[in-house]
Amino acid sequence: MTQVDDLFEALKTSQNNKRLPPVDQWLPQRVGKIDIRIDYDGQWHHDGRPIRRHAIAKVFSTILRLDGDDYFLVTPFEKLKIAVEDVPFLGIDAEVRGVSENCEIIISTNMDDHVELSVENPLAMRKGVPYVHLRANLWARLSRNVYYRLIEHGQDETGTWCLYSNGARFELGPSG
Repeated sequence: MTQVDDLFEALKTSQNNKRLPPVDQWLPQRVGKIDIRIDYDGQWHHDGRPIRRHAIAKVFSTILRLDGDDYFLVTPFEKLKIAVEDVPFLGIDAEVRGVSENCEIIISTNMDDHVELSVENPLAMRKGVPYVHLRANLWARLSRNVYYRLIEHGQDETGTWCLYSNGARFELGPSG
């Protein structure tokens, strides 16, 4: 195995071993609001101040749920609405294995999630901005450097820049 193969397997194993709480199954009676906000850059804030301890934000990110247009931190006992400026996660790194239509791509987020681009976890362009689906209606916006890295692995297909991962085709925008 090469170093890239080792890294891919380590990222896959890490994500597969991550045990996320079943927030979609929890229906707490107590519903409220908490002064937590996730800004456009994926930074978590509480009472107007950044949450400096990454471990705390990571724990919160595991109990995050989107209901309709609103984001909530959910436990079996309460559901607290929070503010999210765009999406709750930021795609900060990409690992690419293979070339052209035989690529596999793993996106890593600011909350240490790792997701393979695929039919189940697509890349979508919204007004020229790339997003990747993580889980249960939660998305990550790709940072500019990750987007440019993906473009390096794309190809021009009749005026559209396309990227492949796990057999799925994703359009990144016009190539001209």
